[in-house]
This record gives sequence, C-alpha cells and structure tokens, in this order.
Amino acid sequence: MRTSDLLRLSLVLAFGFAAPAAALDGKTAPTAPATPTPLQAFRSGTESLRAGDTQKAIEELRYAAEQGHPLAQWKLGRMYAEGDGVKRDHLKAFQYFSRIASEYAESSPWTRQARFVASAYVSLGSYYLTGIPNSPVRTDAVRAHDLFNYAASYFGDPEAQYRLARLYFEGNGAMKDLRQAARWLGLAANKGHYQAQALLGQMLFRGEGVPRQAARGLMWLTLARDSAAGPEDGWIVDAHDKASVQATVDERSVALVYLEQWLKTQR
Repeated sequence: MRTSDLLRLSLVLAFGFAAPAAALDGKTAPTAPATPTPLQAFRSGTESLRAGDTQKAIEELRYAAEQGHPLAQWKLGRMYAEGDGVKRDHLKAFQYFSRIASEYAESSPWTRQARFVASAYVSLGSYYLTGIPNSPVRTDAVRAHDLFNYAASYFGDPEAQYRLARLYFEGNGAMKDLRQAARWLGLAANKGHYQAQALLGQMLFRGEGVPRQAARGLMWLTLARDSAAGPEDGWIVDAHDKASVQATVDERSVALVYLEQWLKTQR
C-alpha cells in the first residue's frame, strides 16, 4: 500500500475523516462543501440573528426546520407569529407549531425540547380560540381545550395549565367547573405563574367555587402583584388592592406569614 493510502487510512481510523485525495496532476482535488447538520444550521441561524443578519438566519433556520429540528421550527413559528424579522403570518406560524405537535407529541417531558413542544401546543390552542382570518383555521374552543389539556397534563406546562383553568373558569370549550379551574390554577401557581396566582388568589379570597381562604388568597394576590409588569396586568393590581382593603387585620397578618413561608421554600 502506498504511503498516501496509509495516511488516508490512519486518518479515517483516528479521526473519522480522510485526507483530500490527490488529483491526477498531483494537485489536491477540490472537495465539496460539507452539508450542515440540522443542529449546525440551527446554531448558525441563531448566531446570524444575534449578528443582525435576519435574511441569512431565516434561510438557515428554515433548512434546520425542514430537516425536523424542533427548536428551529419553534423559533420560526414565533417569528412569524410576532412579525419578528419577517412579515407577520399567523398561518405560517400555525403550520410550524402544528409540525412540532405532530412530530414530537410523545417526547419525554424531561428533555430539553419538551418546553418548546408544550409551547407549540399552547400556541395552537390560542389560535383555535380566536381562529385565523382568511384561513382554514376556524374558532374551535373544544379543540383549544384538548390542546391545552395535553400540554398541561403530559408536559406539566404552567402556561397550558393556566389557559386550561381559564376555560373551566369561563365555561369555554368545556362545562364551567370552578373546582377544576382552581385545581389547574394551583398547579401553575406553585410553579410561579403569576397570572395563575392572581386568579387563584381571587377565587380563594372570595370563596368562588372553593372554600373561602382569605389569607391564602391574599398571599397569592400579593405574589402576583409583585410580578405584574405591564398594562395588561392592571387587573392583578386592582384585585390585590381591593382584597387588601377588604381583608381584616388578622387575615392580612396570616397572609404575611404564608408569604414568608412561600418565599423560604423558593430559596
């Protein structure tokens, strides 16, 4: 065996690749560019986004998405849903989220990608609550309930649990069931979902569908108020302020004890 052949064989055995073959004229023959893996394309796409090269990023993310990379599919879905670097197109977003839900429905809840799969289910459920104008996606609250329920139950996703609770609270897509609403709110609230904390706090403070626990309700409302960030959270601040005024001195004192206990468990 020639020395060049021995070198190529040793490189294959040691590193998994071969040295470039020599051309007939003794010069190194050009090699075709390596096809990127879906993961490489996804990483390159995210780096292009950070660098501000949106067009290149979209091309790379699309390649990764077409090869079945779930994070690339999710990222493109979010971009089209929000009009982030692309023209807003809810139907395209819906299609990307649908592909994730179809291909990764049975992913282990403990994998890194699970939260993105759950998020895709939540996005699909939200689209079915409103429908997408001028598209085949029609309003279907029952379908939304099923999607939220799957993400809430299988993946344990707090946003899905909150959305599902609201459907039971409002009687939308399912029979009105305040006990079920409180159950799902409790699961999401304990994971730090502040909207769930606020709605659960309201229900407990008022005794709405559950036995009244004013101090516990005020505790949840206080936690939610401290996390409220934008104008859309005004209802949380109002609910807390009203409950705080209506609560007795003892209820406020006990609520403070509950709050301190909660904060200790989160450290």
